[in-house]
Amino acid sequence: MSQNKFAVTVAGGGSTFTPGIALMLLEEMDRFPVRKITFYDNDAERQAIVAKACEIYFRENAPEVEFAYTTDPETAFTGIDFVLAHIRVGKYAMREKDEKIPLKYGVLGQETCGPGGIAYGMRSIGGVLEILDYMEKYSPDAWMLNYSNPAAIVAEATRRLRPDSKILNICDMPIDLEEKMASMIGLKSRKEMQVGYYGLNHFGWWYKIHDKEGRDLMPEIRKHMAANGFADGIAETNQHVDDSWKHTFQKARDVYAVDPETIPNTYLKYYLFPDYVVAESNPDYTRANEVMDGREKNVFGACREIIEKGTSEGCGFEADAHATYILDLARAIAENTLERFLLIVPNEGAVENFDRTAMVEIPCIVGSNGYEKICQGSIPQFQKGLMEQQVSVEKLTVEAWIEGSYQKLWQALTLSRTIPSATIAKKILDDLIEANKGYWPELS
Repeated sequence: MSQNKFAVTVAGGGSTFTPGIALMLLEEMDRFPVRKITFYDNDAERQAIVAKACEIYFRENAPEVEFAYTTDPETAFTGIDFVLAHIRVGKYAMREKDEKIPLKYGVLGQETCGPGGIAYGMRSIGGVLEILDYMEKYSPDAWMLNYSNPAAIVAEATRRLRPDSKILNICDMPIDLEEKMASMIGLKSRKEMQVGYYGLNHFGWWYKIHDKEGRDLMPEIRKHMAANGFADGIAETNQHVDDSWKHTFQKARDVYAVDPETIPNTYLKYYLFPDYVVAESNPDYTRANEVMDGREKNVFGACREIIEKGTSEGCGFEADAHATYILDLARAIAENTLERFLLIVPNEGAVENFDRTAMVEIPCIVGSNGYEKICQGSIPQFQKGLMEQQVSVEKLTVEAWIEGSYQKLWQALTLSRTIPSATIAKKILDDLIEANKGYWPELS
């Protein structure tokens, strides 16, 4: 390993996930030495609460690491090696609207799937492009590791509008599910498995899984999926374990039953069982309300307590061990480790019988020169049909953003499996336009 020490900017410094990311970076200093961590956010007040608490923690626990926070792009993005981007344009207040507006019309409300995901995507594109441009202006050799949602729409936008940029788009959900599968069958870590996987972000399937000796693990995993979905793997992992996620992990049993030859991403629930999701939803209290009343209050409460006491001792902050995949990705680039990751990349034949221009989620080998795709061959008709419909939704959404096209966004919503008709799609769209004034481009 080299003796380089890296400068990292966390874009989305006011996020509830930022303290866990920062502590994870400190815990992993032996693998990925960091000399400077900077938080960047365009909401100074929100970021200050998180950053002042982290500043106290750093001073007490890692005084050798330079720490800063700012709303100034030049300060945030000058002289850095990596940007870790997890922004939420509109914050949880807009997520609540993304979820509740569709439910008015009997359509599921979810932050990355269906109309909520399209609305969120229309807000996110500009924010991610802005951060990417800042990075390339002030630190042209840096890499942006983007895990901002909705990753599929953001990735398609960067493919169209910044095709030569040094950005890797990645999602944590497959990583979490792989940890659950490893737990099901008695492995210590997902890193003991080698997987075959294809799909779009939040829309994919595992079709082969082997251990390091080449033993086929799929038959054993299938037995668990048929009985309990991903619920069998919950005990050993600590990500997404509140009640709404437990239901999702259990429902994966029914998603799996639709094609028992493959293991599905949990988000396919929203596309294959939208009626079930709507029936189980409370239109007055959605996932956004759960997060605001739970995680957001807890994290900001802990931050304020640290600031008031002037010490982080006994603060309850924990490193987000689940987020080490981001550090693994940064290290793969910095140290040329040639490790495998599921990335969201231009297809270009990696999935043989699918749109070459689609942004697919597949295994890639990552090193200092970027990534190399691992071809997944041809995919079955069932998955291909679903993916062709969904990738068209994503492409139309990006085209609507670029062109300011009402028509194309209406088409995107109409094409989504989650919406029953063009009539309902138009009603939802008109409400979303009103709710997103100031966030979306003007549509005509």
